[in-house]
Amino acid sequence: MEPAVRAAAASCSSYSSLHPPRALVARRLGRSSGLSLPARRVAVAAAAIALDPFQETKSEQNDTSETEVFACPVCYEPLIRKGPPGMNLPAIYRSGFKCSKCNKSFTSKDVFLDLTVTSGMKEYSELKPARTELFRSPLVSYLYERGWRQNFNRSGFPGRDEEFQMAQDYFQSVAGGILVDVSCGSGLFSRKFASSGAYSSVIALDFSENMLRQCYDYIKQEETPMNTNLALVRADISRLPFASCSIDAIHAGAAIHCWPSPSNAIAEISRVLKPGGVFVATTFLSTPTNSGLFSIDALKPLRQIVGPVNSSYNFFTEGELEDLCRSCGLVNYSSKVQRSFIMFSGQKP
Repeated sequence: MEPAVRAAAASCSSYSSLHPPRALVARRLGRSSGLSLPARRVAVAAAAIALDPFQETKSEQNDTSETEVFACPVCYEPLIRKGPPGMNLPAIYRSGFKCSKCNKSFTSKDVFLDLTVTSGMKEYSELKPARTELFRSPLVSYLYERGWRQNFNRSGFPGRDEEFQMAQDYFQSVAGGILVDVSCGSGLFSRKFASSGAYSSVIALDFSENMLRQCYDYIKQEETPMNTNLALVRADISRLPFASCSIDAIHAGAAIHCWPSPSNAIAEISRVLKPGGVFVATTFLSTPTNSGLFSIDALKPLRQIVGPVNSSYNFFTEGELEDLCRSCGLVNYSSKVQRSFIMFSGQKP
């Protein structure tokens, strides 16, 4: 550093306790100082650091780590991220995530970021009910968009494009925000939400590692730009890895009937939604075909005893879904029904 530059920086440092305005600093380091233009620039930077000795440290921290929307699934504290910013696949792959409170680290070395409680464990692997484990199968993950999902139209599901547009209509009030597609499967709707450009970020979230890998394969096949704001996250629907009141929109397509505890899951969804945030889901209504005699009102109490043994899935009446949403604090319940298909929505007050 030139002697004149050191002198200018020292001069500003002596005034730091008085917090002089930037204009005064500029005049002191202006043309009258006799410094060359490059030297003046160095002097201004040095003076800024002298005025705020923490500025350089803050700048370095912002380059390497930042608090994201992600939270620790153990204690719900925000995760500290070290690596390139952004909610796209390459940025997350190159980043490290750690909870500053419980000191747990989470890996993003796979094509997805693993934010389950069991992430990083070597010996213990948690098993879920059969209806959940089924979708962790590589075969089911492969077949899901290759015939499995198309069979839903027999129950009244209108199809991917129409279901997407119906959900978009519900999400109009939160356009531009962060959307999480929970139990996303192979990303059937996650990819459409991301490609729509209607959201600042889209997070495709599922418990199945193979479903997320299949989603990644579809992204590559469809030549979706890898820097699209789409992230793949492995997480438990009953332990969502997001800070409270941090998410604008949550979508769950044909999923709630597979969840081990729908009440816990919707309570979690309510927790992470921002005030005004919107939850939209589709599922199969309870019918004699999928629920047998348990679809009859008088026999519903027996479903608590026999149902879990008799069926791999939970099916609901519309009244039960509305009651479930309201019990978890969601308001403005709305629904659209077509045979045994239902799309319903609730809002965080």
